Amino acid sequence: MTQEYIPDKKIHGRDGDRQNLETAPYLEEGSLPQGRCVGTVVEGSATRGIQVRLDASASVEDVKVGTFVTIQGQSLRFFGVVTDIGLGATDADIKHNPPGIEDSFIAQVMAGVTAYGTLSVLPVLAMPAVLGDSVGPSPAKTVPSHFSKVHIASEQDVEAVFGSEAEGNFWIGSPLDMETKVCLNLKELVMRSNGVFGKSGTGKTFLTCLLLIGIIQGDLASSLIFDMHSEYGWQGYREGGGSVKGLKQLFPSKVAVFALDEESSLRRGLSPDEVVNIGYDEIEPEDIEILRETLNLSEVAADGAYLLERKWGKEWVSRFLELPGREELHSLAAELNVNERALATLQNRLQQLRRFHFLVPHAASDSVKRILEHLDRGMHVVLEFGRYEDNLTAYILVTNILTRRIHQLYVRRKEQAMAEGGVEPRPLVITIEEAHKFLNPAVSEQTIFGAIAREMRKYNVTLLIIDQRPSAIDTEVMSQIGTKLTCLLDNERDIEAVLAGVPGSREMRAVLSRLESRQQALILGHAVPMPVVVHTREYGSAESYAELGRTRRKGKPAAVSQKRSLDEELRDLF
Repeated sequence: MTQEYIPDKKIHGRDGDRQNLETAPYLEEGSLPQGRCVGTVVEGSATRGIQVRLDASASVEDVKVGTFVTIQGQSLRFFGVVTDIGLGATDADIKHNPPGIEDSFIAQVMAGVTAYGTLSVLPVLAMPAVLGDSVGPSPAKTVPSHFSKVHIASEQDVEAVFGSEAEGNFWIGSPLDMETKVCLNLKELVMRSNGVFGKSGTGKTFLTCLLLIGIIQGDLASSLIFDMHSEYGWQGYREGGGSVKGLKQLFPSKVAVFALDEESSLRRGLSPDEVVNIGYDEIEPEDIEILRETLNLSEVAADGAYLLERKWGKEWVSRFLELPGREELHSLAAELNVNERALATLQNRLQQLRRFHFLVPHAASDSVKRILEHLDRGMHVVLEFGRYEDNLTAYILVTNILTRRIHQLYVRRKEQAMAEGGVEPRPLVITIEEAHKFLNPAVSEQTIFGAIAREMRKYNVTLLIIDQRPSAIDTEVMSQIGTKLTCLLDNERDIEAVLAGVPGSREMRAVLSRLESRQQALILGHAVPMPVVVHTREYGSAESYAELGRTRRKGKPAAVSQKRSLDEELRDLF
């Protein structure tokens, strides 16, 4: 079924003439009506973007960086975003001899004629005259012709580009100055690893919560959330005071809360579904390697863990910590041919593990097995850290141990399904905070998280990483992030890291640096057809809970068939 785009004749005609503008819907004071013709293309290129001269009737103050516009070319309709706003003049003497402010009549006569506003527009998509199921918006590979008319995008334009909730997408927010819904493609979202970035206090937690709600509603994957500050499980907290409902309250039958610290959960009025204990025999040298920075270990000291495991096997941590004295340590260093001081430093740093009550010599139950049982049933697991929320060593250790073992089981299941033609494991999204601690250049190649990020969805496991320092994450890992949702960043290196490899990154840099400090985000990547700045949807009111707590799909099987479409195979190949 095809649908022809016909401009709203009450607002503008094909030639861009203004008609009955008072009937166009204003969304808020100081904004331009949807569909309004605001200017004319006067210059540009495919690499630098389009320069638009603003009409005299449109105030430059009513257009904002990040606003969506459409450009009606001769045979194509372009969809783009405003990346910069400026002022121009036909006479260079105006800036040296401007009209006096007391002579308002002269100023009004000159405005829009001799002096005018300019827009820099990045045309991202091109749409044919007729949109249908098989023909839709595609990346713009050309530019509109001179004097093409530029219009403020309408709700129909935005929906044609970003889709609708009725198509199984998830509403993440609205464009600036519009109430239209911008949706994420959930299938594309869970297919690759994704990232949420932004300064502290810019709303990363609420944005992440919205993404997790979308994954739960879509029922395309299960989630394992390593909840460092206990914000996603039962309830979260607003900056400045007050609480908001967590995933467990919104989806009580779909979310299970696991706890490292049962006492903390009970004090907060939450009875966890499971209490997690980890045995010393589950700790491997790779878990110590990732703690080098946190424990202040040298490379030689960290390498000693591998020699200890080779000597004592799985009992290496317990036996190493129980060495009775200095003489035994001296003999052990000589036997392993390792520097005694480095070995003593390793033993001293590992003594910190004794303070973690969740670590026991041998765990009575297999926490990984219990987590997988919930994930296989299509549930979502939140692991809260309780009293250890500010202990980075505990967070990194537990997250690495559990993720490594879960990934090993997923690899085994996927390979078995491929060999026997069986059912693949249900897709899994693992959420981690302080991601640069796991994915910095020094350790990313050795950690399980670096492997998952580089594998994309090879074994049906992807990451959702949350960080305020994207520049500290390995550039190779950042290049594999499928969709980036970025709140305000003011560090140039962080901005550069987020926009690396993005077409039009120079123009998007200006957009990102002008985000408001809260409830605004730049979204770019596979889950959206083009970069978009959104005002994120409300989260925390009774109305928002009613909307967000709904699940749209029922009865979806807990595993995904191994049979895949040709399109999916080609997409992975290229």
